[in-house]
Amino acid sequence: MSATPLVSQVELHNPAKSELIPPLLGASLAELSTWVQQQGQPAYRGKQLHEWIYDKGVRSLADISVFSKQWRKEVAEIPIGRSTLHYRSVAPDGTVKYLLRLADDQIIETVGIPTFAEAGDGPKSRLTVCVSTQVGCPMACDFCATGKGGYKRNLARHEIVDQVLTVQEDFQQRVSNVVFMGLGEPLLNTENVLAALKSLNQDVGIGQRSLTVSTVGIRDRIRQFAQNNLQITLAVSLHAPNQALREKLIPSARAYPLEDLLAECREYVEITGRRVTFEYVLLAGVNDLPEHALELSKRLRGFQSHVNLIPYNPIQEVDYKRPNRDRIQAFVNVLKQQNTAVSVRYSRGLEADAACGQLRASKN
Repeated sequence: MSATPLVSQVELHNPAKSELIPPLLGASLAELSTWVQQQGQPAYRGKQLHEWIYDKGVRSLADISVFSKQWRKEVAEIPIGRSTLHYRSVAPDGTVKYLLRLADDQIIETVGIPTFAEAGDGPKSRLTVCVSTQVGCPMACDFCATGKGGYKRNLARHEIVDQVLTVQEDFQQRVSNVVFMGLGEPLLNTENVLAALKSLNQDVGIGQRSLTVSTVGIRDRIRQFAQNNLQITLAVSLHAPNQALREKLIPSARAYPLEDLLAECREYVEITGRRVTFEYVLLAGVNDLPEHALELSKRLRGFQSHVNLIPYNPIQEVDYKRPNRDRIQAFVNVLKQQNTAVSVRYSRGLEADAACGQLRASKN
């Protein structure tokens, strides 16, 4: 199976047809310029349309004041593709959780995560958005709330890009980083994820190295993804140092052995020259023992990689516990002694159920 190309052409509107085009959000400057000309407008209208969609955040073509009233009236029903805010909550650490209602009334979740600068350096230094790629998730990882609600559908390109614009508008601050770690498995929606990455990079203006795509691992998809030779960060949800334990935590691991997954990750490094980040949720008494750390380091020996340890964030459906700080530090120490690059990420937004593993597209 060949790799999905990064460039995804929008199906442009044919005035002779009655149906509407797909939403305009996610379309490039070139695509928008072609479309306006097909509507009988001069090419420069494409640049204006691009600016109003991505810089001004317009939600209706009828509101673009630089267009003539007559043409605005003619195209008023053509969708830009913005969602509506269903619910918003703010955690004590400043993280904001958004529930967004889509055109078909499905609800998805996205999270805005501000990083505050040191005293005297200004109020905020970075704004990260955690975006969803599916309505629900089919992977059903045992410790994750997202998979408990099942899977409904993939998100389209515009529905992914919209999440970033929504957070950017709410914070009144440019988004600096985007992580594809919300609802869903990104590599089961590769075409739309690649198209959204292209738009976020070229239209919204976020550097590729500030974009991270997370996956639990889908056979052949990492290899296909690598063929696009992007400079993004690939984060692979590992969560166990061996096949038996991984199968208990991640049902899909039964069909995709750990050795095969790691072999594909090594190919990714060879093709892209980018290291792989391995995400590892620490569950007290399950996968957080020193012997687990030693086994993990042996698995990754000679691998251009980084281990990102995530202390477990509790959910209602299961009784896993977060290890204490001494247990976490002992795990870190073993990895460091084995020269395995490691860091610990304490998730933001815990009190608002907006932290890693807690997303469920609900208010609770």
